Amino acid sequence: MNADALCEALRSSRGFLHKRDVSDVMGVLQGAACAARCTAAAVPLGDDCAAIPDGDGYLLFAIEGFVEDFVNASPWFAGYCGVMVNVSDIYAMGGRPLAVVDALWSRDEAAARPVLDGLAQAAAAYGVPIVGGHSNTRTAQEQLAVAVLGRARRLLTSFDAVAGDVVLAAIDLRGRYREPNSYWDASSAAASAGLGVRLRGDLEILPWLAEQGLCRVAKDISQAGVIGTAVMLAEASGIGMQLRPDAIPCPPGAPLARWLLSFPSYGFLLAAAAADTAPIIAAFAARDIACAVIGRCEPGSRVTLALGDDTATVWDLATQKLTGCGRGTPSKKELLF
Repeated sequence: MNADALCEALRSSRGFLHKRDVSDVMGVLQGAACAARCTAAAVPLGDDCAAIPDGDGYLLFAIEGFVEDFVNASPWFAGYCGVMVNVSDIYAMGGRPLAVVDALWSRDEAAARPVLDGLAQAAAAYGVPIVGGHSNTRTAQEQLAVAVLGRARRLLTSFDAVAGDVVLAAIDLRGRYREPNSYWDASSAAASAGLGVRLRGDLEILPWLAEQGLCRVAKDISQAGVIGTAVMLAEASGIGMQLRPDAIPCPPGAPLARWLLSFPSYGFLLAAAAADTAPIIAAFAARDIACAVIGRCEPGSRVTLALGDDTATVWDLATQKLTGCGRGTPSKKELLF
C-alpha cells in the first residue's frame, strides 16, 4: 500500500468518520452561554478530560458512551471497557482516577448482568471504585455510559505540542485482537490473571512523566487509531505533523493497515523535546511497554504520512476540521453541566 492509498483508507474509516461527527455537535453547542460556563477550565475544552483547577492540582472529569452494537455483541467486554477507557483518559492527562459512575439500560436483569460483571472486574483490576450511577432494566436494548473523576498534580494536555517536538507512541503489545473487531486487548487477560497491580503500575508512567517535567503533551489513542489520534492532537495544538507509520510499535504479524485503525487498550501519543525522548522511552521499556519516536511536529496545518520516500497528506486542518476541538472549542466529553 502506498502513502496515498493508506491515507484514503484512514480518512474513510469508521473511526475517522465518528470523530468528524464531533465537529457537527460542536457547531451547535459552542455558543456564548456554554463558553461562559467553561471559564474555570485549566486547559481549552476538547482534551481527554475536563481539567478544573482545585487547590494545588486539578480535578479531572470525563465520560464515555458505547454504541449499541458493541454492547449487544460483547456485553462483558463493553462493561470492562467502561472502566478501562475512562481510567486511560485520566492517566493521559497526567492524573490518577478517584471513582467512576455508570448509567446502564437493559432489557432485563439477565441482560444487564454481563455488563455489570465487566464493570466490576475492571474496577477491581484498576483499583477504582464504582460509587453510584443509574440503571433501568425495562428498556428495548442495552446501552452503557460511564463517567470518571480523577485528580492531577501536573497536567499533560493535547494543546501544548509545538513545532520541533518529537511525537512518540507508547503501546502495550502484550495482548490479542478480540476478533472480528480491531480491539487490541492487552488488559482483560492480565486482570483475569490477577495482574491488576501491573496494569496500574504501567499507567503510573504517565503522571510520573508529567511530575518529573519530562513531558507536557499526551493523548489517549482512541477508536480513530494512532493516526486519527495524531490528527486530533495536531488540531488541538494548532500544528502540523509528519508521521512514519512503519515506526509505530506493532504486534508481530499484524497488517499495518489494520493496526493503524486499531484501538489499543493501552496506547498513548506523546509530544516532547528531542532531548527528553531517551528517558521517556526508558520509562516505558522498564515496564515492558513498547515506545518509539514516530514523527515530529511541524509548523503549518498538514498531517502527512511518510512510507519510505513516498509521502502523502492524510489531513489538512486548514481546509477541514476533524473534531472541531481546537483552542476555545468545547468537546462532547466536557459539556457536563
